[in-house]
Amino acid sequence: MERLWRDLKYGIRTLAKSPGFTIIAVLTLALGIGANTAIFSVVNSVVLAPLPYRQPDQLVIVWAKNPAGRYIAPSYPDFQDWQRDTHSFQEMAAFNSHAYDVTHPGVPEHLDGCQISPGFFRTLGVNLVMGRDFSSEENRAGGAPVAIISEHVWKNHFTGSAAALGKTITMDGASYTVIGVAPSTIDIGGTIDVYTPVLQGNPLTVSDRRTHAFVPVARLKPGTSIAQAEADAAAVEKKLGELYPKFDQGLSAGIVPLKEALVGDVSGMLLMLLGSVGVVLLIACANVASLLLARSAAREREFAIRSALGAQRFRLIGQMVTESVLLSLAGGGLGLLLAKWGVRPLLAAVPGDVPRTINAGLNPAVLLFTFAVSIAVGILFGLLPALKSSGVHPQTALKAGGRGAIGTHHRIHGSLVVIQTALTLVLLVGAGLLLRTIRHLGNVNPGFDTHQLVAFKVGISPAQPPENLRIADRQLIERIQKIPGVESADLTTLVPLTGMHNEVPFWVGPDEPKSLAEAPRALTFSVGPDYFRTMGIPLLQGRSFTPADTVQSEQVAIIDSRLADKYFPGQNAVGKTFSVARVGQFRIIGVVGHVKHWGLGELTPTTQMQVYGCFYQINDEWMPVMQPSTTVLVRTRLDERSLLDAVRKTVYGAGNEQPIYGVKTMQETVSASMATQSFPMVLLMAFAGLALVLATVGIYGLLAYFVQRRTQEIGIRMALGAQRQDVFRMLIARGLKLNLAGIAIGISSALLLARVLSSFSNLLYGVGVNDPLTLIAASSVLTLTAILACYVPARRAAMVAPTEALRQE
Repeated sequence: MERLWRDLKYGIRTLAKSPGFTIIAVLTLALGIGANTAIFSVVNSVVLAPLPYRQPDQLVIVWAKNPAGRYIAPSYPDFQDWQRDTHSFQEMAAFNSHAYDVTHPGVPEHLDGCQISPGFFRTLGVNLVMGRDFSSEENRAGGAPVAIISEHVWKNHFTGSAAALGKTITMDGASYTVIGVAPSTIDIGGTIDVYTPVLQGNPLTVSDRRTHAFVPVARLKPGTSIAQAEADAAAVEKKLGELYPKFDQGLSAGIVPLKEALVGDVSGMLLMLLGSVGVVLLIACANVASLLLARSAAREREFAIRSALGAQRFRLIGQMVTESVLLSLAGGGLGLLLAKWGVRPLLAAVPGDVPRTINAGLNPAVLLFTFAVSIAVGILFGLLPALKSSGVHPQTALKAGGRGAIGTHHRIHGSLVVIQTALTLVLLVGAGLLLRTIRHLGNVNPGFDTHQLVAFKVGISPAQPPENLRIADRQLIERIQKIPGVESADLTTLVPLTGMHNEVPFWVGPDEPKSLAEAPRALTFSVGPDYFRTMGIPLLQGRSFTPADTVQSEQVAIIDSRLADKYFPGQNAVGKTFSVARVGQFRIIGVVGHVKHWGLGELTPTTQMQVYGCFYQINDEWMPVMQPSTTVLVRTRLDERSLLDAVRKTVYGAGNEQPIYGVKTMQETVSASMATQSFPMVLLMAFAGLALVLATVGIYGLLAYFVQRRTQEIGIRMALGAQRQDVFRMLIARGLKLNLAGIAIGISSALLLARVLSSFSNLLYGVGVNDPLTLIAASSVLTLTAILACYVPARRAAMVAPTEALRQE
């Protein structure tokens, strides 16, 4: 320890004597370590940190699986059968997302809620902060209306008081008694503000095998594998298919670990970004290693004297590595500050569907990561210069100037520059591919006009009688349409590009399929008469809905061009009929253009055919179920704030206590749909830009070092007749030679990264992994910056006066 302490004190004194070198090295490392720390804080929160439950690795999601192999939510009766007949689970519960509109003094509020089955909290292994769980008497149809609120609601609505228990909260027009407070750490795919008993919900969602709305979460028994549990659930589902062929035939079961279900493909993208920012750190290390090489070359006489006086080589190596570790620790400390400032903007850029980001920040795991990285990079970039400088023979170093080692130093410098160039090209190509993807997606026609279009929800309570709901919805749209500056407005139960979907089995012809699971499926929208004009969706055949289309009139529908082309090829689909499970037969009155609902790329095999029903023909049974998902769409010349102010005056002026929430322009929705590509693109461009700066500094430093060490040689060349332009061209050519070598090595690595990018679904669109334009553009950018980096030292060398250069030596 005493020796280490001496080395530390000596290293601090030595670095303090070279403040310029120390500052540049620390800043370079701080950029690399800080960027890595910021990204790791997100990766740790999303991917690495365990779920906040007891033995979280035992928790799984149990899905139904349709004949196409796609996971879907089971019906509540199917869940109950799985819960009773499977043998692989300790506990199983189900939940269903359900929004609530809260009425209290002041502005009404929207809460994200969850209807849960008995044993939900016990299955997750969490304890309530206070209060109790639902009783069997409460968890039934007609039971006393009770609710468990989250810590967030408890603190905001009840100031965190224990007196909250027993108080009431008015949701959707009904009073619920608060009986418990749940921890806000619960994460099953989104924020949950309030929990209610599932069996107090709409009977339609809990009693019918055709309604697939609930997601079962289960805890595996000790020693039970995913494959065993899946086979167990599939065997039960097979029996259900025999008992209820119309609803369950063709369905199977699939089991996914809860953490995997929450994180999904996001983990791969984040780990790819962590690897990319790791490349930036390697470039920073190569840069600092070049600085250390130049510095150690100047100290070779010092090392030679110490060696001649008896210092052993491992002591010299230890001393130099200690100095490099001191630099990296200082860079790590500064990097932590940069990461602290950078995490918030980073989280602001993270797509909304990335889960578990709330705890991202500088926690002990992140601090340990930064410390370990700092030590590792200190050894990494310090070891090579230490080995090189300590290995020079004292007699060689003590010669005039120690010039025997110049060639070796220059070759190592050159190798480091080649490595930096290759790694920078990798990042440039990755950013370029994603940039071209965004440009291609931006040119895609989504099937509707996204400009001057705003979407939002108004919390009309579904507890009203169905006819009252229809009247309230119609009056709301009539009032909004009268606002000056509003061109048109109407309702829809499904908004394109938001990730929400409602797929139903349908059939053309009189005979219903034997199994609904094997029937074709279509996306279904329930829309108002002015929806297509508001959205700018072209009407290709027939007519749109009118106010005459009501629950008392014939059921009519409008289909999209893809459904028409598949089932009515070469003919006019208007007047034809088709049937939808549970709803009945529809007569087609129109055909509209296809809308890209799933995303601008739509590369993933999904349900493509689309059916539009009239909103005011939703039957009494379904109206309370569909009301919470209803969205208002407004085409307007007003800006968003002016529109919302006018809408609030219109809604609240009518005396209604209805929250307005979920406000987004459709252009924002389109941008959000591209976040899977734009988020990594922005980060890769930032990493590539930083890498480009470091690589430019690296090649500049190499040539500046070369000119400084070869000033006499350059003077002799010019004294013997070499022209200034010859010296200038020689140095430019030397820099370009290293640059082209780095590009040649980097292309193969860049193609590997491109294949990694293409392995993520929907990440690349309209561009191939071997895209020549991206490779040429990235290589050109690198070459141009290399020329610029070479210019200053080359010009300085060309301006050397031979007599002055010879006199200096």
